[in-house]
Amino acid sequence: MPQNFLSCEREQVLLMAPSLRDWLPEDHLAWFMLATVEKLDLDAFYMSYRADGHGRAAHDPAMMVALLLYAYARGQRSSLGVERACVEDIAFRVIAANQVPDHATIARFRQRHEDAIAELFGSVLGLCARAGMVEVGVIAIDGTKMHANASQHANRDYERIARQILGEADEIDREEDAQHGQARGDELPPELATREGRERWLRGAKRDLDERHAVQARPIPRSRQARLQEAKRRLDEELEVECAANTAYEHYRAHGRQKNGRRLGAPPKPYTPPDTPTGKINLTDLDSRNVKTRGGYLQGYNAQAAVTAGQIVIAAEISVSSPDFGLLGPVMDAARSELEAAGVTDTPGVLVADTGYWHQIQMDQIVEHGTQVLIPPDAGNRKTPRPGWDGGLYAFMRRVLQTNLGGDLYRKRKGMIEPVFGNTKFNRGIDRFQRRGRSAVRSEWRLITATHNLLKLHTHQLAITAP
Repeated sequence: MPQNFLSCEREQVLLMAPSLRDWLPEDHLAWFMLATVEKLDLDAFYMSYRADGHGRAAHDPAMMVALLLYAYARGQRSSLGVERACVEDIAFRVIAANQVPDHATIARFRQRHEDAIAELFGSVLGLCARAGMVEVGVIAIDGTKMHANASQHANRDYERIARQILGEADEIDREEDAQHGQARGDELPPELATREGRERWLRGAKRDLDERHAVQARPIPRSRQARLQEAKRRLDEELEVECAANTAYEHYRAHGRQKNGRRLGAPPKPYTPPDTPTGKINLTDLDSRNVKTRGGYLQGYNAQAAVTAGQIVIAAEISVSSPDFGLLGPVMDAARSELEAAGVTDTPGVLVADTGYWHQIQMDQIVEHGTQVLIPPDAGNRKTPRPGWDGGLYAFMRRVLQTNLGGDLYRKRKGMIEPVFGNTKFNRGIDRFQRRGRSAVRSEWRLITATHNLLKLHTHQLAITAP
């Protein structure tokens, strides 16, 4: 008796047209993403396209948004990778309706709709709120360091930037000399020498100008020469601010008075500014910083998040400062704004954060809004209080955290927010931003956290519909 196998007839022509509905099960994440996009307000995307329909047809923004959401949910953020998946991956093919947007189109879509993509975070949070998943009895705030799309080796000081600017200017001069020879270089090109040529050139220039106006300006210049000039300007500006601050301080010390009317002590030694700015700046991503982590330093950003006990992200912001000090108030303000826009009227009951967020003024302001704050004044490995960190609010917070209720509430912090960062960085493999510039990075971080919330919402709906 011959061996019995299922036949593999790869040349068999399908007698009936296939249906995309047969390609994936009904509870697949791809169908969930498509259904979710139908509920979102995408007017901000559609408004940037011509209403008269002239010009080359563009991919439907609803399809592109669903494609981005699904790709980020699966940890696939490379434009080339998404393009390849639209050919090889069935779920991507279903979302794209068997179309294959090329990688340049995908990249331009993210750049063109940077602000609209950032606002998807609030829309997704609204869906989670309507599903009853946003409970704000206890919320946690924390940050994680994320690599920028730049290397530490691209950091330059002022003198090196100046040398590179001069060196590239000399190179441009040599190229122009080789191109124009003895000519001045400002002669009319051949296409402008005749009236017909000028008319054609003007029509093309007007068309290009209209296209540029439709595209959002990029915060980080694309050309290296422009980035060098911008880096030099920023360093010069930092030195000017430093000099102005010292001048104001010296004036205060020379003319200010104490509360009792007595003059201040002897003025400080006059500040002597350096001849050139002393800082460094990254020439690839001018907004990124050399931020400190437990394992050392990395070129990146401090990504902030506020989450609920159910691990729903209710605020996602970006900071360029390495420490978390001073970020408690801004992140909490962002969380309140997002909750209000999502239709959540409940006031957060308790806010927990680690020692790095201790900022007494901001803590008092949060309490005035009706939210209690639990932040230990001492780091976990410190056995004695810092000098001067005793009495008052410091002693009160230590007493509260030593109670059963206070200790139990604070111990929830790690279980609330650390899994969000762990799932993002390790399970989804998102530990580095692909965009450059603080505005673009903020848009990407909000898209990353929005897809986290969508994955939670998908799991929630599956649990509800399960038999």
